[in-house]
Amino acid sequence: MPDTADSQGKEQPRRRQARGERRIAQLLQAAANVFCSTGYTAASTNAIAREAGVSPGTLYQFFPNKEAIAIELSDRLVHEMRETYGEALAPVDPGTPLEEAVGAAVDRFIAFNTEHPVLFALMHGPDIPGRIAEEHDALHSTLAGRIEGLLAVFLPDAPPADVTRTAHVCLGIYKAGLELVLAHEGAEREAYVRELKNVLVRYLDPLVCDGLGRTDPTGLPRTAT
Repeated sequence: MPDTADSQGKEQPRRRQARGERRIAQLLQAAANVFCSTGYTAASTNAIAREAGVSPGTLYQFFPNKEAIAIELSDRLVHEMRETYGEALAPVDPGTPLEEAVGAAVDRFIAFNTEHPVLFALMHGPDIPGRIAEEHDALHSTLAGRIEGLLAVFLPDAPPADVTRTAHVCLGIYKAGLELVLAHEGAEREAYVRELKNVLVRYLDPLVCDGLGRTDPTGLPRTAT
């Protein structure tokens, strides 16, 4: 028969750990709200504590300053972003229409960034805390590599240097478009997303056609737009 006292003794640390994780999540969400509304530079630990509905003393039990909060927040988001981008840029069937492949990837990217606008806010302020910039640059380097892999399906005969260059141009177009997308809401945001997809497809379509003479699913030659 299990020792009741021993079981209770083990359960208490687990409960305290669970409460601590919930509190950290609460503080990170509050910080995200504050960073988005005021920017990282103007944010304060008092404002974050107030947003979270806790005392500054409670906040300091978990984080020594706002930089530590921003770093923890960005670390978690970058990890999640890697998974999202990896899924969005998974290998596709060679018969997949270009428009479909581009649209699916852009939708996943935009969904993540609109759900977590704080990462964009942290990256585009006058002060970038900790090593967030380096981590973000490393992420985008990985992202460019994944885009190359995706493009290789559509440009199998293109020289590697051309595929690399095309991938970086696509990434640059996306980053510029993302700023416009996040600056708008509702129907206007959706319109900017459509424009971003159109720009990418119109850039890639002539390269695909000129390089391969690909055909669309109907079996007709693709034409550049």
